[in-house]
Amino acid sequence: MDGHEEDLVDVDPYDDGSFPEFRWERAPQGLATRRQLRAMRLRPGGQEPVARITCRRGQRFAYLYRVDLAKPIRPMTLAKELALDKAMAARQTCPKCRRRYHVCLQAAVLHQMQHISRCANLLSCSWCPG
Repeated sequence: MDGHEEDLVDVDPYDDGSFPEFRWERAPQGLATRRQLRAMRLRPGGQEPVARITCRRGQRFAYLYRVDLAKPIRPMTLAKELALDKAMAARQTCPKCRRRYHVCLQAAVLHQMQHISRCANLLSCSWCPG
């Protein structure tokens, strides 16, 4: 017993490494999803998920995090706000008429508009006026 005990690891051969799983609205107090943490103005803060919650007969799941280990969200800076606005402008701007809309243009609509503008310049997209 001369220092070799430090190298020993307790391994459970029956543990498959899966998370504890809870059904919808059955998670214990003190655990929350990312969206729930965000609503509390918290973030996971680097912690690993400790469980998961399933819904839709196990088809969908969300990871659960400990609320007591969560950290406050970082404040929005001017640089972050400008970067987000630039990203949203790219999603909301029509490539044909360069008009910015208040909704995100779908990728399929954008692809159709680019195809129409390449093949037949006579047609206009449904988003563009005229």
